[in-house]
Amino acid sequence: MSFNNKTIFITGASRGIGKAMALKLAKDGANIIVAAKSTEENAKLGGTIFSAAKEIEAAGGKALAVQLDIRNEEQIKVAVDKAVETFGGIDVLINNASAIQLTGTLQTESKRFDLMHDINVRGTFLMAQACLPHLQKSSNAHILTLSPPINLIDKWMSPHIAYTMSKFNMSMMALAWADEFKKDGISSNALWPKTTIDTAAVRNLLGGEMLANMSRTTDILADAAYYILSKINLEYTGNTFIDEDVLAKEGITDLSKYSVVAGATLYQDLFV
Repeated sequence: MSFNNKTIFITGASRGIGKAMALKLAKDGANIIVAAKSTEENAKLGGTIFSAAKEIEAAGGKALAVQLDIRNEEQIKVAVDKAVETFGGIDVLINNASAIQLTGTLQTESKRFDLMHDINVRGTFLMAQACLPHLQKSSNAHILTLSPPINLIDKWMSPHIAYTMSKFNMSMMALAWADEFKKDGISSNALWPKTTIDTAAVRNLLGGEMLANMSRTTDILADAAYYILSKINLEYTGNTFIDEDVLAKEGITDLSKYSVVAGATLYQDLFV
């Protein structure tokens, strides 16, 4: 599929993985809805919806910057309406926005539990619900959700059950939508990295520069997403993909260019 003039709604698109995907698709002339909360620069995080929109347009796409907290249903409706009013429809929804806290049951405050479930689960559900009437009108619609394969083993459950539940719920929705909307020609898949990715979450919350240097760049997920979304006629639907596997299907097995530090030993991501 050509992405020229296709409209792609990306949550959490002001930085990191979401922005990398936006820039990759913009090079093909896509219309990108840059939906995120950031309207002012945060020194630790970097990037706003406006700075991301400028980069997208410089890369060859068109951009609509929309301030959006996906916990707010009314904001979702307004953002989707703006997208349709501006570009005439929606062809792809990328559910990238997510909250993380890797704490056990006793250490997880209720407000953090609620935050992860409000963003990761409820927000993802409401985003799809709002976009689906427009995706149903697209000639080749996709939903892509950034969430892992469902792996119900102790290693991924007991150390941080609140976060794990929220991410597995995202994958359950991705799989459910593949079946529910197959009749409408809407593909739905999940995508997750094999290794940690150099993002603000990794640098600020998980492992600092040391872990970032054992990670891959966001480009690997951007490239994997590009290949998934380019498929037509439901060729890819109902999958919980790992980025390496997607690239392997395209004949790409040398992944050295994605390492933050050339030759570094890479750190395997959660849930893999």
